[in-house]
Amino acid sequence: MDRTRTDAPTAPVETGVLERIRTGASDLSEAMSKVAGQVLADPEAAARATIMDLAELSGTSPGTITRFCRHLGYDGYAALRVAIATETGRASARHETGWDVNIGREIGPDDPLDRVLKQLITIDAAMLRDTIDTLDLAAVERVATRVSAAGRVDVYGVGSSATVARELQMGFYRTGVAAWAWTEVHDALASAALLGERDVALAISHSGTTAETIEMLSEAGTRGAFTVAVTACPEAELAEVADVCLASAARRTSHRADLLASRHSALLVADLIHIAVAQRRFPAASEALESRARAVVGHRPTPRPRNGAG
Repeated sequence: MDRTRTDAPTAPVETGVLERIRTGASDLSEAMSKVAGQVLADPEAAARATIMDLAELSGTSPGTITRFCRHLGYDGYAALRVAIATETGRASARHETGWDVNIGREIGPDDPLDRVLKQLITIDAAMLRDTIDTLDLAAVERVATRVSAAGRVDVYGVGSSATVARELQMGFYRTGVAAWAWTEVHDALASAALLGERDVALAISHSGTTAETIEMLSEAGTRGAFTVAVTACPEAELAEVADVCLASAARRTSHRADLLASRHSALLVADLIHIAVAQRRFPAASEALESRARAVVGHRPTPRPRNGAG
């Protein structure tokens, strides 16, 4: 993974982005040169691609793409896509720089909801299938074994990954595992600093490049905890700082809904870990579930009698 430092980014100027990439190619690191070559070889494809598309096409990583954007003076990849799309003429339609970049080309603003629903299901199902095909079950077994015997478990995730982190923590908690979910970096680092060799830390990040999540997992690792990354990008930095990486699928489309589908893919991995842990903790897990059920039974509504019943 390329970690070559570059000079501070310069603000975009009036010169076209493609010309600036051509003239500045000699100043790029080896990895960023690959990105530049891919963009120049097919600018229209680059304008349609997601950040992970371009990383795969160029043989680099999402982190390299981000550094490439900043080197050109853009805040992120979305801004670069807009600039390329504008220059190549794809933005001639008014919605190109808004809808196509932020929502996607597969669904139009005037599409009926039945088509939208089918498109969402297609993307979701494809990503779940990819997860099934690519997930390392031996690695899941290893993680489940460590979690089931852990003194305590930290689960980290920020942004959209926070939802998955909370679900995984609750799954552990329901089966009697002492687990906490941390979605804010200060609290997470404070917790990670208290972990030890008997403990486990799991970090969830679709891109694997979220700086806060990487910092959380790194801190846990320095304290001796067994560290796990759940990410769609096993080549990203989060995976590099983890003892084990569980790769959820990242079916890359130009559709914003792939982010929702990626969350479902990560949830599938989380559910599998949770159930594998419960299996290893049986019957203690079953007793924990029954104890929880008894504790809240008084707060469950009394079923209403059916029509005609006394």
